[in-house]
Amino acid sequence: MERQLTESRTALKLPPLSLYVHIPWCLRKCPYCDFNSHTAPRTIEGEHKTEIDLPEAAYVQQLQRDLSSQLLWVQGRKLGSIFFGGGTPSLFSSQAIDTILQAAETHIGFTSNIEITLEANPGTFEQAKFSDYRAAGVNRLSIGVQSFDQRQLEKLGRIHSDLEAVKAATQARKAGFDNINIDLMHGLPQQTEAEALSDLKQAVALGAEHISWYQLTIEPNTAFYRAPPPTPDAASIAAIQAAGREYLTTQGYRRYEVSAYSRPGLISQHNWNYWTFADYLGIGAGAHGKITLPQQGQIIRSRRTRAPRHYLELPLNRIGQLLPPQSKVINDSDLPLEFLMNALRLTKGVPTETFPTYTGLPLAPLSRHWPALQQLGLVQPLTPNIRASNFGYNYLDEILQRFLAPC
Repeated sequence: MERQLTESRTALKLPPLSLYVHIPWCLRKCPYCDFNSHTAPRTIEGEHKTEIDLPEAAYVQQLQRDLSSQLLWVQGRKLGSIFFGGGTPSLFSSQAIDTILQAAETHIGFTSNIEITLEANPGTFEQAKFSDYRAAGVNRLSIGVQSFDQRQLEKLGRIHSDLEAVKAATQARKAGFDNINIDLMHGLPQQTEAEALSDLKQAVALGAEHISWYQLTIEPNTAFYRAPPPTPDAASIAAIQAAGREYLTTQGYRRYEVSAYSRPGLISQHNWNYWTFADYLGIGAGAHGKITLPQQGQIIRSRRTRAPRHYLELPLNRIGQLLPPQSKVINDSDLPLEFLMNALRLTKGVPTETFPTYTGLPLAPLSRHWPALQQLGLVQPLTPNIRASNFGYNYLDEILQRFLAPC
């Protein structure tokens, strides 16, 4: 099978390029979080007072080295989006963010309409920085609220209050941000449908241009996995999701991805880049990247070491440069699954020609399973878009499972 796919390859086309920057520290690790985040180191000043002690300068310098080590993968493109994720990127100063942005613009360049997103957590610690982030070039803020219910915030281990969550969105607007995402979760411990809708109503009232609304899942290697909280059953979750979708639709939001809703014209450009199988550089501890190499006929995935200390201690070569990240070629036999894991998340899917254009493969690996999936009502016809049906959209894992089976 591998040989047949390789022999039928067509020329790869370079897709758009984005940049992901990972800031791995948080004030406290949340019990549901399985991201690469680490509690910020602290210093003790006096008998009771502690202050966070981040190696900001050293980390920013390493990020710049990391970026420089991947410039050969740029291949003449400019960045269409940048996303500062974490962790809690807003623990870093606006000067640090500005330094990283200047390096990216100098060494790669920006498209005229670049989207630059920074994740921020509510709380007075960060709100004073919002204006400075905007001045540094950040033009989209993603606020990790999770819930506006104080009881749920406490259950989730969040360090901000319900009032601070509202204030953060208000302050961001005053700081000049006209593109704000609010992150919310549903299916929270003992959450009712009315409580889930209350969170959405508050986000709408705050004027969020984009709402990420995703279900709480219990992941391995988290505190919730070791001591699971009582969450709503499957029927209750389905009712919450249906009510939430209906409410957001009535308020003018369009669901364009599994857990993403936006006002018209204000989808997350950075996430859209992921879901349409475009390219992205990843810098920072634990950061991943995906890069197309047309001359080699390859698509690769890259990754950096996860631990912040190990990342800061990465060795330099003889001329003082950081080596590129570890990378691995995506096998032709794995490309259909890799592509579909992204494309099928979009409610409208992607144009059919995107698959051969960005993978270099014919449609055969997809069309082999598509008729059976279509007969089950899980997918739409393979043209003009590769997409799940409205029914199949609730069973993406079952669709993807078909592409794990040996041919």
